[in-house]
Amino acid sequence: MYAAKVLVVDDSPTMRQLIIFALQRLPSLQITEAGDGVAALKQLSSEKYDLLLTDINMPMMDGLKLVGLIRNDTLYMKLPIIVITTEGSDMTRERAIAIGANEYITKPLQTTHLVEVVRKLLDPEYQQG
Repeated sequence: MYAAKVLVVDDSPTMRQLIIFALQRLPSLQITEAGDGVAALKQLSSEKYDLLLTDINMPMMDGLKLVGLIRNDTLYMKLPIIVITTEGSDMTRERAIAIGANEYITKPLQTTHLVEVVRKLLDPEYQQG
C-alpha cells in the first residue's frame, strides 16, 4: 500500500486517538486530525487527502454537512469517506450513504473492522482474508 494521506475528523480527542491508533497498524499512512467539519474543510483546502473519516455529531459543522460539501467539490468528488458514529439508525445510515459516504461504521468502534474497511478503500486490489 502506498503512503496515503488520511484526515480523521471527530470532536472527541479520545475518539480521534483511538482511530489513529487503529490506523497505525497500516504502514506508512500520514494521518492528520480535525476537531470539526469547519477545521476539516480548512485542512482539505490546503492539502490533498486520500481518505476521510468523520463523525456525524460535532459542533460548528456536523459530519453529514461536511460529506455533502465535499461531494460538491470537484477536487474531492471521489475521495473515499468513512462515517464513524453513534447514530445507529437505518435512516441516518441511508442518509449518509445517499449524501456520499462510502462506508458507515457505528460506535463502539471495532478497530479490526475499521482497519479492514480502510484497507479496502485505499487498496482496491486488497481482498479480505
